[in-house]
Amino acid sequence: MLALVSDFGQFCLLFAFCLSSYAVVSSFLGGKMGNRRLVETAERAVIAVCALVTLTVCTLWYQLLNDNFNLQYVASNSNRAMPWYYKFGALWGGQEGSLVFWCWILCLYCLATVLINRQKNRNLMPYVVCVISIVTTFFLLVNNFVANPFDMIGVIRAGSATATPFTPMDGNGLSALLQYWAMVIHPPILYTGYVGFTIPFAFAIAALITRDLDEEWIRTTRRWMMVPWLFQGCGVLLGAKWAYVVLGWGGYWGWDPVENASLMPWLAGTAFLHSVIMQERKGMMKVWNMVLILSTFLLCIFGTFLTRSGIVSSVHTFAVSPIGPYFSSFLFLMISLSAYLLLTRLDSLKSENRLDSVVSRESSFLFNNLILLASMFAVLWGTIFPIITEYLQNEKRTVSAPFYNKVNVPIGLFLLFLTGVGPLLAWRKTSMQSLKRNFTLPTLAALLTGAIFFSFGMRHFYSMMCLILCVFVMATILAEFHRGARARRRQGESYLEALWILTFRNTRRYGGYIVHMGMVFLFVGFAGAGFNQEIQKEMAPGESLEIGNYSLTLEQVKNADNANYASAVGILTVYQNGKLVDTLLPERRFYRAREEPTTEVALRSGLKEDLYVVLAGFNPSNTKAIVHVYLNPLVTWIWIGGLVFMLGTVVCLIPDRHEKALQKAAVPAGVEELVKA
Repeated sequence: MLALVSDFGQFCLLFAFCLSSYAVVSSFLGGKMGNRRLVETAERAVIAVCALVTLTVCTLWYQLLNDNFNLQYVASNSNRAMPWYYKFGALWGGQEGSLVFWCWILCLYCLATVLINRQKNRNLMPYVVCVISIVTTFFLLVNNFVANPFDMIGVIRAGSATATPFTPMDGNGLSALLQYWAMVIHPPILYTGYVGFTIPFAFAIAALITRDLDEEWIRTTRRWMMVPWLFQGCGVLLGAKWAYVVLGWGGYWGWDPVENASLMPWLAGTAFLHSVIMQERKGMMKVWNMVLILSTFLLCIFGTFLTRSGIVSSVHTFAVSPIGPYFSSFLFLMISLSAYLLLTRLDSLKSENRLDSVVSRESSFLFNNLILLASMFAVLWGTIFPIITEYLQNEKRTVSAPFYNKVNVPIGLFLLFLTGVGPLLAWRKTSMQSLKRNFTLPTLAALLTGAIFFSFGMRHFYSMMCLILCVFVMATILAEFHRGARARRRQGESYLEALWILTFRNTRRYGGYIVHMGMVFLFVGFAGAGFNQEIQKEMAPGESLEIGNYSLTLEQVKNADNANYASAVGILTVYQNGKLVDTLLPERRFYRAREEPTTEVALRSGLKEDLYVVLAGFNPSNTKAIVHVYLNPLVTWIWIGGLVFMLGTVVCLIPDRHEKALQKAAVPAGVEELVKA
């Protein structure tokens, strides 16, 4: 039965490749020839590909959940002792399965694009379908012929030229570092971000091919950009949370190459979502926006290449495999296509207006973009520098966290400052009177905060500046909400009612302010890193250590065992200012199947600080437990900021009255009546 299901999955994967290849050709020819029926067959092929890849994914899940160790992928990434939810997550825990999953999400995006645009953007859709199908075909090519998840295990016996099928008694299991609840949801969320950037890229390429570069395509692209941007941001934060609670090093971001690869497209997408406002309102920055859209997707492919080629060392990367040259060739092809179309369409991307004043909202958007791109290029350079040095000098020189911090901390502070300044500036030109009126209260609040921090002994420059700027930005955001609500109260509305109506009548503006508030909370969390404390000590039962105003006593070490792993659990009582406040249970595990040790962090979190305890191991000479304790202030505000960021982005995605009017105007005559009927 399992063999038949496996053969069915292989058939679906191969048939999907054939149909996707057909969709590439038929959609392109249909667009060039103006043949609507040919384009419609391509769209139907896209729907069929989505169905086939869905069946492939379900087939692979069936094999994982039923322990079919005859498949190389199942044997490498699962075992009998693993809980079912980790077997479910093993789909994206290895190279082949994660590529199938990547392709499946892309197919779902493509299906949504086709269905949503049945009556819209018909001039663009043939080429949109073509571009998405090219990307889909590439991934299906890799999955069918290079990294096939349905490859079987075989052994070559003496005297035989062919491999005999072989089924091991058990598998190797999922990597121990991935057996954590967040890893069941983190990769799908991050992939939904990575993959989703294909859609705005496809619309951008289609607009360049057709020269249909009016306002409609940019509005469509903006909304398609926001969805993956939201998922990418959530994925980055979940990855930081995983690193914080699983890796046991006391931090949440180490500027790892693969962490950087997930951050770069988010930074480029952020720059686009700001500068696109300039194009919609002023007809400016058209070339810039096109470059940002194209770069965002290309950075996603570059990040996927880094993760899977084995050219960088990271806890996030897959094993070295032969797919690296395929990805590098595909990336070169996409860069060449993008550059050619952009350079040959520059005449159609001329700005309609110029910058009137440096002290204006337009200039704040421009500076915002420059700062975001500076940060992105700094991260990109640090990521590829070891690759370049290894190629040129046959010596890999790594770039460590101090480089990234030295460059990006000042950049981040300036970006935070611009986040507060932008809403206070007027379009075109800001008068001196307006500057005084809008800047006085936020500036006074920030300076007063700085004086209070200084009087309490705060001397860490960057952390102090970060918190002062956070107060400044928060004051500007609250002032914007207050001004709007106060104006609405004159119509007889209560204050809370006025805030609610204000937000949902202009979701893009006020949702953006909520996103900015989320970023303020994130920076509050980042500022706490300047006051981190740590201590490591060998402890026998009954011994204590001190950190901050905490005292931790090791009561005992308890051993435990199950089918998946053996563990040692330290039981520590926690006293704060002499009062018992908690009992923490840091754990050291050893996973049998892969023979991998891991740490399970014990965490006491609060708005003020995190008490972070790691059972790092045991001294073999005296069997004492090695306990590593960190005191990390304000980290919880990072996760709060992530939640506020998600809320604000969801608000931005809700169409307000203006957008609904534009959407209604874009519907062809007769279609609205048909929908109502």
